[in-house]
Amino acid sequence: MTELDKKSLSERDICSKFITPAVRNAGWDELSQVREQVYFTKGRIIVRGKLVTRGKAKFADYILYYKPNIPIALIEAKDNNHSVGDGMQQGLEYTATLDIPFVFSSNGDAFLFHDRTGQSKQIQQRIVAKVDELMALCDRLEAQLTTTQTESRRLLESVLHEAISVQSGLEQ
Repeated sequence: MTELDKKSLSERDICSKFITPAVRNAGWDELSQVREQVYFTKGRIIVRGKLVTRGKAKFADYILYYKPNIPIALIEAKDNNHSVGDGMQQGLEYTATLDIPFVFSSNGDAFLFHDRTGQSKQIQQRIVAKVDELMALCDRLEAQLTTTQTESRRLLESVLHEAISVQSGLEQ
């Protein structure tokens, strides 16, 4: 799709054509882990004299769930006339209200991420430390395997040498 065509799409079109497929491709189960257009307020009550009306209801474009009833992330979508991060402030307000730890903003071109817990760096450091630990274990196992293979080769050569020597002695 050309840039001009993408700019002509509505926010819902961006959601259905770009964001939902990206969420699906990232491994989220649409039936049990993804909800779209989740209303969480009925709108502000506006009183003017004896007239009472409601303002516009608030809804999250997407809420991603770790498990049922345990929301983990919110995605705020914007049409492609907005930059990728234009939905971040709105998403942060919604996640504060809903007590959701992670926020994504997207215009269909990319995703911008924010960790409200402030623990992403520590988590990344723990992951890197664990990967380093696993790589060191792999190195040790590879060294042990090489040593074992070398010892097995030497043993096999020794057995073959002995067998050949015994056979040569019998032939004489």
